[in-house]
Amino acid sequence: MISFPETKVEQFFQTYTIQHFTVSEDESRLLFSTNLNGRMNIWARDLPDGFPYLFAETNNSSQFIKEDKNQKYILTALDKDGNENYQMQVLPPEGGLPSALFQAGAKEKHIFQELRDDGTVYFATSRGNSSFLNGFQFNIHTGESKKLYEGSRGATFMTAVSPDGRKVIVSELRANTHMPGYCIDEEGKWQSLSSDPDTPHTIGEAAFKSDSELYLVSNEGAEYSYIAEVNLESGKKRKVLNFEAENVESIKWVKEKGFLYILTSRGVEDHMYSWDPVTGSLQNLEAPASEISQFSVSKSGNVYILGMGADEPFNIYRLINGDWKRLTENRVPGVPKKEMICPEVISYETFDGKMIESLWFQPDPNKKNDHVIFWPHGGPQAAERKQFRAMFQSFLNEGYAVFAPNFRGSTGYGATFTKLVEQDWGEGPRLDCLAGIDWLFETGRCAPEKLFLVGGSYGGYMALLLAGRHGERFRAVVDIFGVSNLFTFIKSVPDHWRPIMERWLGDPEKDRERLKKDSPITYLSSMRKPMLVIQGANDPRVVKKESDQIVEALQKQGTEVEYLVLEDEGHGFSKKENEVNVYKTMLRFLESHQFKG
Repeated sequence: MISFPETKVEQFFQTYTIQHFTVSEDESRLLFSTNLNGRMNIWARDLPDGFPYLFAETNNSSQFIKEDKNQKYILTALDKDGNENYQMQVLPPEGGLPSALFQAGAKEKHIFQELRDDGTVYFATSRGNSSFLNGFQFNIHTGESKKLYEGSRGATFMTAVSPDGRKVIVSELRANTHMPGYCIDEEGKWQSLSSDPDTPHTIGEAAFKSDSELYLVSNEGAEYSYIAEVNLESGKKRKVLNFEAENVESIKWVKEKGFLYILTSRGVEDHMYSWDPVTGSLQNLEAPASEISQFSVSKSGNVYILGMGADEPFNIYRLINGDWKRLTENRVPGVPKKEMICPEVISYETFDGKMIESLWFQPDPNKKNDHVIFWPHGGPQAAERKQFRAMFQSFLNEGYAVFAPNFRGSTGYGATFTKLVEQDWGEGPRLDCLAGIDWLFETGRCAPEKLFLVGGSYGGYMALLLAGRHGERFRAVVDIFGVSNLFTFIKSVPDHWRPIMERWLGDPEKDRERLKKDSPITYLSSMRKPMLVIQGANDPRVVKKESDQIVEALQKQGTEVEYLVLEDEGHGFSKKENEVNVYKTMLRFLESHQFKG
């Protein structure tokens, strides 16, 4: 009898990320951005059954990929080592090396919206307006550029362009929960698509049916986003489709089929539908992924999605004739899907009676070490969902359980719940986390001496705050690019975030006492548990100074602290060697601080 070794943690490091994809007009080729060979590059696969091959060496993350209808070029936007200054690049039709589409300043950002058949590109940019952004169109063939609008109250992003190219739909970011929508015509006139632009609500994606009619995603006057139909000539708007306790996230109109394709989110899972507005028929497409980050629909009606599950990493799928087929084979080598760990969805009552939905990952009983990792998610206006995290699966393989609560401020539970974190980063969410920790102890899922704390981004901020205010509850702490001082954070965010900061977090003068109370560094003297801090040197969201200052202060007071800086990363880990280094460092750190009694 041949025997094989047990699953090793290194196997979970061999999955790869897929950021974006595009399918050619004739559906003969799939292009996708992935770190399959260790760095983010663009790969291709000839459909239906070709073998993946390296298409373009970019060595950086992409914002999108779009192939010209006539396959004469490929358009993309690339950043530099995680700095998120995505800039338009063009590639030859058979791949190779990218080149700049037009001249741009080193700090200039481009946010793509659409590529037309005549070579016209529509995009928003920080050029000349870094806080509020401007909208432009640029023709690839003629080199002609035209400014379409100037943002003035919030970062203004395009969401749709009319078929005749004379109108653009934009969302104005005043806060994550306040994004009024407008239609801007070729003369620069702004037409509000919101009943009251100054009342907090969001206008999301739009899809034109004709030059004067469109579908629109909105939550104006509602807890969850719905689909509205708008007539731009009459100004009339009416709700045409909504889902019980589901947010509409994305829509695509396919005029050849007369169908609207819809992506929704409900708590920790996504769903996909097709809707016939003539008959009212709504079909659940039964997508093979619980989290879907991108989808497209061909003129023939074939649906393509990029999605994942808690037990399966990102893959691209195609729906054709009612059946889903996986087009990529991204999986953990040597580990069958049935052996991957899926979470239990549980809810607990928090301090003010609200119910907090959470994910509980339980390791194989033969591997468990009885320690639990408490994971506050990033955002904060995001959520922990049924998504694949190699980090979680590696924790589980080493015997750790993982508990991830969707505290107040999380998305997917209604607009009111999401708004609760605004100007309250450190009180309500912190108390929700404490209630979750109490639940772990009271239910016997974790012994008080066996709890670790790990978080990234806002979760890193929460990890630092909990370490300072409630350090006695944890064995050790891992902070991944977390905010350490709210005052320095407010000063260092990207320019286009600045207009939302007062609503999101507060004013450094008017809210000084609250911001001081909610800043982790205020509780520095109480941070006595061992800590690992991880930071990308090029992070534009939580700059390296945030980690530098907390590490330096901890070292001065004698707290045990390790500091891992990744010189060629930003707010995440796009390079496989860095990702593996991070996971191995974390596992070593956690193992060294396990309870030995």
